[in-house]
Amino acid sequence: MAAAPSEPDQIPPAIVGEWLQPFLDFLAKERRYSACTVRNYRQAFEDFHRWARHGGRWGKGVPGFSTRDMRDFVIEGQRRFGRRTLHNHVSGLRAFFRYWQRMGRLEKNPFLGVPLPKLEKSLPKFLTETQVAELLAGPQRLLEEGRVDAFTAWRDRLALELLYGGGLRVSEVVALDHGRVDIGSGAARILGKGRKERICPLGAVALAVLRKFRADFAPASGPRTPVLITPAHERLTVRAVQRIMKRYLALADLPMDLSPHKLRHSCATHLLNSGADLRAVQELLGHANLATTQIYTHTSVARLKEIHARAHPRA
Repeated sequence: MAAAPSEPDQIPPAIVGEWLQPFLDFLAKERRYSACTVRNYRQAFEDFHRWARHGGRWGKGVPGFSTRDMRDFVIEGQRRFGRRTLHNHVSGLRAFFRYWQRMGRLEKNPFLGVPLPKLEKSLPKFLTETQVAELLAGPQRLLEEGRVDAFTAWRDRLALELLYGGGLRVSEVVALDHGRVDIGSGAARILGKGRKERICPLGAVALAVLRKFRADFAPASGPRTPVLITPAHERLTVRAVQRIMKRYLALADLPMDLSPHKLRHSCATHLLNSGADLRAVQELLGHANLATTQIYTHTSVARLKEIHARAHPRA
């Protein structure tokens, strides 16, 4: 019986085995990139392969691409993607070609010197302190109204408190185990991007909720037991935390496009608004570059301008 034909846009197994999979293995095993980043780089290559095949450019395979081909890809990509997505795709493809150049199979990286459209600079969205308080009060409100059980209410509150209190990424929150939290010092050892470890204070409220949740619902937790769990005591997923966030955004009548990452933005903005040192906030968030953290100072300056315009007699 003949094998079923492969999907027309599917990458042939020979290309996956020869070119794509070794690169993805390098990212995951040697560079220790997150599963999310590896998946995004794979999707970038899949899109590029699709584009090249449909345009008749795949004839010479990976070594046959020129800088002109890549310029065409970027130009056409502006019609198919937003600028941020296009930048992310090109970042993944540059890394792919750079890897094979270093491995000696390519003479040059064809993406080198290819210009990209400028990204629009936008300030990160964040919640006000009043909005955060309303959001974090949601689980207790549902518990008092009998709309959720005690386990769900305290687990959901713990998830939200950790996102905001520690300024953690959602992936860091779901990966957190009890053995990485030092209740005495009030801090956690967080394994962030690139498998880099940092120490994060979690805040008194988040620690109090953690103690309560562990005592009442997970007393047998060991060092490798996840902090955030399902009723079956399995590790909570990123998607589950995103759903938790949506539930309490709706309850607090807040914009539904806000993500768990916006609580991280809110944490950073509120710290800087209260006078926290920029480098301390950089360490807390695990940013490799200070410039990444500095975007939050723009929000703080905007707030100062607003106060000045409203209150200063010469404004």
